[in-house]
Amino acid sequence: MTITMGRRATLAAGLALAAPAVRAQGAWPNRPVKIMVPFPPGGSNDVVARPLAERLQQRLGQPVIIENRPGAGGAIGATSVAQSPADGYTLMVSSSSFATTSVSQRVPWGVLENFTPVAWLGRSPFIVIVNNDLPVRSVRDLVNLAKERPGRIDYGTSGPGGINHFVTEYFCQRAGVRMNHVPYRGTGPAVTDLVAGHIQLMITTLPSAAGVVRDGRVRLLAYSAPGIPDGSPPAPLVTESGLDYDISIWWGLFAPHGLPAPLLERLNTEANAALRDPDMARLYQGEGARPSPATPAEFTAMLRADIARWREVAQLANIRID
Repeated sequence: MTITMGRRATLAAGLALAAPAVRAQGAWPNRPVKIMVPFPPGGSNDVVARPLAERLQQRLGQPVIIENRPGAGGAIGATSVAQSPADGYTLMVSSSSFATTSVSQRVPWGVLENFTPVAWLGRSPFIVIVNNDLPVRSVRDLVNLAKERPGRIDYGTSGPGGINHFVTEYFCQRAGVRMNHVPYRGTGPAVTDLVAGHIQLMITTLPSAAGVVRDGRVRLLAYSAPGIPDGSPPAPLVTESGLDYDISIWWGLFAPHGLPAPLLERLNTEANAALRDPDMARLYQGEGARPSPATPAEFTAMLRADIARWREVAQLANIRID
């Protein structure tokens, strides 16, 4: 990721100027809190953020407002948050694509350099699905076929540099195979073409393809990680095929860098309490997610490993969106 010193300096200066105002505001919160969702309404980040906002509002006694600001793979909304005061009144819910955007696009921030990881909200495995006419019944069969036909199996994604682009290239790298990337404008058209046989493979989230999986219009080979949602169609884990591939999509709560420790502790405590609400777990289930209460340190360690992995994947697969 390329981040200029000038942009970093601008963000740092803005945070330094905001610090006295933070100290002067007194007890937190004494006014509404905003949660930025850097994607359109109705997407997975929005679905994860809204029940969290409702429960935080109940617990904090102040309005918690969702603001959707999509664009540039989430970079526009994230930039706005990075430039906001670290006073606990501007937060952000984002997901694995936050990390992949940071290594595939030229953005004026770094995930760990310009944000404070507050709470790990949830995670969910991906699914490996293929067209019914592809002569494979398992991940092992898929890998063997890909080795027999290098570059001749087409896989679809929601677009170049998206999370399923990264996870599929990671699969290829772990398996030692080469497949052909076919980017679409969104997951829906890719799933449609998978059913029609125009592409042969997708690694995506379960909700994005639940209908065609349930109806048997594609073949479900495996899940990418443990934590399979209750009631999901049966399939083994990719690791059961002998392939070292264990990856989940995650969602998290962030604040601008420099959030004071008392606010970080309070927000983490309140978010984790919300995640332990059984009704919240049922709502997340609809997105194929399981709540993942964790400390800020645990969330940060996961992010550091995630970013390092995606940076290596991007370099090996030459994934760059400029």
